[in-house]
Amino acid sequence: MSLPPPRDPDALPGASPPRATIADVAREAGVHASTVSRALNPATRGMVTEAVALRVAAVADRLGWRPSAVAAGLRTRKSRTIGILVPDLINPIFPPILHAVETLLAAQGYATLVANTDNDPAREALLIERMATHLVDGLMLASAAAGTGAISLCARLGIPAVLINRRMPEGAGCAAVSAVTNDDRHGIGLAVDHLVALGHRRIAHLGGPEGVSTATDRLQGFRDRLAQHGLEPAALRPAQAYTREAGRAAMQALLAEPGKGFTAVAVANDMLCLGVYDAMEAAGLRVAADISVTGFNDMPFVDRIHPALTTIRIQHDAMGRQAAEILLAEMADPTRPRQNIRLVPELVIRASTAPPVQEPACR
Repeated sequence: MSLPPPRDPDALPGASPPRATIADVAREAGVHASTVSRALNPATRGMVTEAVALRVAAVADRLGWRPSAVAAGLRTRKSRTIGILVPDLINPIFPPILHAVETLLAAQGYATLVANTDNDPAREALLIERMATHLVDGLMLASAAAGTGAISLCARLGIPAVLINRRMPEGAGCAAVSAVTNDDRHGIGLAVDHLVALGHRRIAHLGGPEGVSTATDRLQGFRDRLAQHGLEPAALRPAQAYTREAGRAAMQALLAEPGKGFTAVAVANDMLCLGVYDAMEAAGLRVAADISVTGFNDMPFVDRIHPALTTIRIQHDAMGRQAAEILLAEMADPTRPRQNIRLVPELVIRASTAPPVQEPACR
């Protein structure tokens, strides 16, 4: 019976003992290290006798040996880790999506690394490269926009990638990458239908940042649905980002445009709506009573602002789950056809919309 190694007098009290290695197990079991590797790997256990396998397993258990994820990753080029890039961690739309992703991936034995790009293409590229060096098995990109080069960089680094809440525009490599989004054109169309049904005919659109697929699709959906009703946009204004501050600035600009009277504004994102409320309050205008406001995403707590926001509810959980399932499938079989999934959103009517006043509050 061998004695345990003497305690290191310089070790810190309470410090964890050194991690047992394959060599330690081999020495205690009286076999070669390669035999230990075979015995402890389910795929190669049949290459050693049952007696040796049981003896090695007992020693490994007694020593507290655990397989090294780092070593396994270097050997197999697999880390069982998925990277996720989001454009803005402060935006409440992303936590429920990430929760759905992490729940599904954890059940399959994967860990996740989440990073924030701050809508900066250079930072996005740096994070993709850093995650590649950490041997992530795949990437989920909620940050990609037209012109960033994120998809081509993933392809060059050999990392399977799936877009989530984003898609590439036609002719920009969209066929080479799967995407799971909500049907943004249909969703904004639901908002337009609702406003028209209330009697609004002069409807403005406060859009998202140019180059982002959600903003592009919602703008096009707004134009198309208005045209179906025989109407033209009363005013159009893109925001610089999906933030409260950008929403305030864009709404101030809309209110200041001469001759652009409107009684309602369909906004491309709930975060922008917070800024819209700020700008209207500063201008002495009342939401719903003077100008009706609709949002998009149904992010948490928009039912608690005053007045509660009429918005488009997207399928946060389904988007996260389906994107994770697609990525796992493409990691297992890179030749699988790419998918472009568009989930169906729904209109949630609250107090921020009402029939229009006789004259538009903004002229």
